[in-house]
Amino acid sequence: MIELSPPFPMSSPAQRGQDEFEFLCELAGAELAPERIERIASWNLSIVDWSEFLRLAEHHGVLPLVARNLIGDARGLLPEIERSLRSAYEANLRRSLWFAAELARVMQHFARTRLQVMPYKGPVLAQAVYGDLGLRSFSDLDFLISPADFERAKQALAEIGYRPATDLTLAVERLWLRIGYERSFDGAAGKHMVELQWALLPHFYGVDLSVEDLLSRSGRTTVGGYEVPCLSPEDSLLALCLHAAKHLWTRLIWLADIAETLRTQTIDYSLVFSRARALGIARILGVSFWLVNNLLRAEISLPAKEMIATDPPVLALGSEFAARLARGAVYDFESTEYFRLILKLRERRGDRRRYLWRLVWTPGVGDIAAVRLPEAFFSLYRIVRMGRLMRKLLLKRKSAGVAS
Repeated sequence: MIELSPPFPMSSPAQRGQDEFEFLCELAGAELAPERIERIASWNLSIVDWSEFLRLAEHHGVLPLVARNLIGDARGLLPEIERSLRSAYEANLRRSLWFAAELARVMQHFARTRLQVMPYKGPVLAQAVYGDLGLRSFSDLDFLISPADFERAKQALAEIGYRPATDLTLAVERLWLRIGYERSFDGAAGKHMVELQWALLPHFYGVDLSVEDLLSRSGRTTVGGYEVPCLSPEDSLLALCLHAAKHLWTRLIWLADIAETLRTQTIDYSLVFSRARALGIARILGVSFWLVNNLLRAEISLPAKEMIATDPPVLALGSEFAARLARGAVYDFESTEYFRLILKLRERRGDRRRYLWRLVWTPGVGDIAAVRLPEAFFSLYRIVRMGRLMRKLLLKRKSAGVAS
């Protein structure tokens, strides 16, 4: 967290929050249009609550972008603020360069074991769409693998000093490969430094996009002088929209990732939309495009505009999520409110039914931890899941009754 030692100009209580968020949206881009640069240059910096603004920039993951753009385009930036911004950018760049070097080391070891593993997000995204490792912050390395290769990949990571962040029996791990989507690994540099992912989303979301298909369509890119496989531009766009939707677009960096992908990558939109419709996630793309266009003022293609126009709920949902994002809404990702919103993001009735069915019957980490069952009785975790969901619902109703 950035520490600001001297007092800085503060806005009035009525102006705080919204003005800072709007300014943040103006600054959250790697290549700004001339009119955006002019708005930044003419912004009244004297009314900015700098403590709140920098807190928001860090929370939304856009501090490196903000630092570069403020230093380059703002007029009358206080020296103390400029020093803080430069320090933050340089610290992120050093961390990003370390991750890029570590990515090369891990990928070289995977290559020696002849494993098909594909890095995504992290340094790959920073280099490919931002063109600068220092402009995107990240805290781990993500790798996509086939579920069949998980055990070998785990062993390969152990050989270079990475261990699972949580201890699971082999039986539970086999179960998790069927119903989960990722495992985190700790290394010498810290906890949760590497993630192996065999799906883009947990099973219960009902978006069955296979990693094997993603691997078969992969391209190549270079990070820190080392060539690595990467998602195709179309698959990368789908993955970024899904990731943002899973978190209900609660951080600006996820919108910036989508905006920069649209700006820098050559995308076959007919292919993207065909895959999105087949997966039942066209509305998720539509909301993502609407938010990018309306919050970040980023240009979107004519096909993207048509996708928004052909699905009327996109406008209402986009407006709702934009308002929530601006006021810093926080979600309980196991609440009925969250599940209701995810349901509204699926355009097909069959996908909504499948989501509800899997949500009710697919055990989660908490369900497996709550009761230790022998492998022969793992099917009973569905009953554990149902019981815990019913208990949460009853407690919520009880607390609502007390509050009223």
